[in-house]
Amino acid sequence: MPDLTTRLIHHPYTPPAGFAAPQPGVFKASTVIFPSVAAMRSTQWKDKTGYTYGLHGTPTSYQLEERLCTLEGGLHCILAPSGLAAIAITSFALLKAGDEVLIPDNAYGPNKALAEGELKDCGIHHRFYDAMNPADLADKISAKTRLVWVEAAGSITLEFPDVIALVRLCKARGVPVALDNTWGAGLAFKPFDLTPRATAAGAEPLGVDVSVHALTKYPSGGGDVLMGSVITRDDALALRLKNTHMRLGIGVGGNDVELVLRSLPSMALRYAAHDISTRAIARWCLGRPELAQVLHPALPGSPGHAHWRALCADAASVPLAADASPGPGHAAGLLSVMFKPGYSQAQVDGFCDALGLFKLGYSWGGPVSLVVPYYLPSLRAGWPAHIAPGHIVRFSIGLENVGDLLGDLDQAFAVLA
Repeated sequence: MPDLTTRLIHHPYTPPAGFAAPQPGVFKASTVIFPSVAAMRSTQWKDKTGYTYGLHGTPTSYQLEERLCTLEGGLHCILAPSGLAAIAITSFALLKAGDEVLIPDNAYGPNKALAEGELKDCGIHHRFYDAMNPADLADKISAKTRLVWVEAAGSITLEFPDVIALVRLCKARGVPVALDNTWGAGLAFKPFDLTPRATAAGAEPLGVDVSVHALTKYPSGGGDVLMGSVITRDDALALRLKNTHMRLGIGVGGNDVELVLRSLPSMALRYAAHDISTRAIARWCLGRPELAQVLHPALPGSPGHAHWRALCADAASVPLAADASPGPGHAAGLLSVMFKPGYSQAQVDGFCDALGLFKLGYSWGGPVSLVVPYYLPSLRAGWPAHIAPGHIVRFSIGLENVGDLLGDLDQAFAVLA
């Protein structure tokens, strides 16, 4: 009989099959055991017919990938350890030396920094375009353009571009489109089917080629998980993405996947709750004399409101929260405000410091409301004409009571005064 140490490692017991529970089992592995050499040589992971190594997937990660495909309407999904890692996988999979990528000037800052840093060092060129002006994108697409990024709504300033016009333009030029869909989250609109009502019967729907999602935000919902996803409907493109993912050695931990799987069933409810609270606070902010502008796509007069309405409201399906709907369509829990130029940056910073329930911190989509003051000139090539002069502050509205959040804002405005 083998030694006790060996028997503990090679124990013969196998639990009976047939166990089922609301949450899927958590499989954590680097090594995957094969029953034979023939199985080892023939098993394939790229089509999810088997398992070869933990980095390439487990039953747990496969389940999350498939559920995310259902959420966004894709067919292929890979997981990354952050939203930024998902952006990097997409860029490195689609671009090579001599190619050009076009990025909105109002995009997520680290995406722009990646282009200015590592992509540039690899000989990949980049240019920034005005997302609110499709003609500017049309002027900048060149024979070298191999990827165009789109973001809706824009980072920090939250203007909503004409996504349909931008995607149609890229399709006409034969350039792949990647969307940062973290704000929409697969709930506000469907990235692979942007015009479902206008699409003729039997015609291929208009959609992006790749949807990147920071699962750190709404799919996780707890402010405690870093993860991203890359989703596509294109088989050939999926293979390119999977190969880059493999060669870079990118993977995610089983416990993190478990947390996202646990949170995913409540995602639509939480998204709706954030939406309701954020719109209530945005309307309240419209009456504040200290503010020059309130930026929220669902507010009439906010930059790109008509584009938001066309994509997220006019063609919206059943409301997420029928009993307490904040209005038509769906919108995320982000809100930015421009303080009037008469207030100094120090005063605006003091306003943020005076907040109690709102915590100073980056990210969004969690239960705790957050606030960050930004210096807009450092984020944009020039001051946008549709943004009022002043100092910008972005709020992530959490799941606290709206009345309590308004009370916190009111006392901070009093400190500002």
